[in-house]
Amino acid sequence: MTATVSFADLGLADPLLRAIAETGYTAPTPIQAQAIPQVLKGGDLLAAAQTGTGKTAGFTLPILHLLMQNTPALKKPGRPRCLIMTPTRELTAQVAESVQTYGKHTPLTSMVMFGGVNINPQISALRKPVDILVATPGRLLDHCGQKTVDLSGVEILVLDEADRMLDMGFIRDIRKVLALLPKQRQNLLFSATFSDEIRSLARGVLNNPGEVSVTPRNTATELVTQTVHLIEQHNKRDLISHIIRESGWHQVLVFTRTKHGANRLAEKLVKDGLTAAAIHGNKSQAARTRALAGFKDGKVAVLVATDIAARGLDIDQLPQVVNFELPNVPEDYVHRIGRTGRAGATGAAVSLVDSSEIKLLKGIERVIGKTIERRPVEGWTPPAGNSAATYERGERDEDNRQPRRQGAPRGGNRNGGGNAEHRPSRPGQGPRQTPAARGDRPANGHRPDRGQAQSPRSAEGNGRPSGRPAGAGRPAGSNRPAGAPRAALLGK
Repeated sequence: MTATVSFADLGLADPLLRAIAETGYTAPTPIQAQAIPQVLKGGDLLAAAQTGTGKTAGFTLPILHLLMQNTPALKKPGRPRCLIMTPTRELTAQVAESVQTYGKHTPLTSMVMFGGVNINPQISALRKPVDILVATPGRLLDHCGQKTVDLSGVEILVLDEADRMLDMGFIRDIRKVLALLPKQRQNLLFSATFSDEIRSLARGVLNNPGEVSVTPRNTATELVTQTVHLIEQHNKRDLISHIIRESGWHQVLVFTRTKHGANRLAEKLVKDGLTAAAIHGNKSQAARTRALAGFKDGKVAVLVATDIAARGLDIDQLPQVVNFELPNVPEDYVHRIGRTGRAGATGAAVSLVDSSEIKLLKGIERVIGKTIERRPVEGWTPPAGNSAATYERGERDEDNRQPRRQGAPRGGNRNGGGNAEHRPSRPGQGPRQTPAARGDRPANGHRPDRGQAQSPRSAEGNGRPSGRPAGAGRPAGSNRPAGAPRAALLGK
């Protein structure tokens, strides 16, 4: 379909076509070619496409067009016309960057809102009119509670990565936000997968929606070469260090199941002479922004992440993804390896699997409908003295050296927070998640972002999008000048 259709054929306004041309793209991806015309018609839409297929541009471009065509005579401060909700801070910043990039030749304004940073700059930005608000649910409800934002003027609602929001426990927050919106509005629900829960949510939000699905349910892209190395847990750190050094990988994203494990793996890799950083829910937003910026700039070769980052990271031409541990939920494997092989590029995903993870591996293979190749590691033998008992003893010794807050359980990592995520779930169960791991704010009402980074020094003023005026909409940590073209944005 995309071989014969151009963006100009989709009926988008000239300022948008000009911005698209500056990114270097002329043909829409399948999800864009199907979704954009339906959104422009003004109806509700339920859309599914696996990650990396251009889903973000599939809704930002037609939204910008619709808002340009129907400009109100009077815009009120803090009263957005479009609300886009996403599950994680990183994804929120990336969607906001897309809005800013595609809308740079339009008069529309936008801002981004998420937790973990000082709320006051966001309050200041809301004192001006804003057309498009990109937000995480928890911080959005904080603003609603303080009456700093008015959702009564929302014309278009987007739930992006809706399945992930449900997985992270945001359903209550979503329902609270829906209750604050006007009844008459356009609703767009975008998701990497369609589950029974997603269809149930869609029935409660969407009104006679159109439906677009460009890939089979829960499939992994064929552009990613997948392999498995069978290895016991106590040898995994030495093996991954060997593979990265011997293969000469300069940019590799590694997924661990726990925050605790992410920290320790990053420390091990640094000790072995590699540049590595960890990113997870217990890290401050400033630390997460620095780590991601260093990885994108090539200053950090290895980024070790938990699943909180599986949907929120977008790195152009990322060549390698490694599953240090398999996820407890098979669908999360698809999202993890979807960080590579994006926008038509090829990639590779390597999984280190020990004997206790075989059941998880079988579950993943059932979901993706194929057997992943088992491959031995050439030229590597476990270091002498490595054993499960030695590994466990070292883990306990390390735990005992970790500083603890008074009353906190043993085993917490150096970045604070509880240890719930550090205890792996039994195979077949969903991961245990701390409030921080669930993202901006869980459904039980606890707000992990309150009280964090409230001093001016920790307000993250170095390029943080939430502290910029309405319309700035650029992601935290970005050094790219405003309005500069960014290739592969349409590959999101």
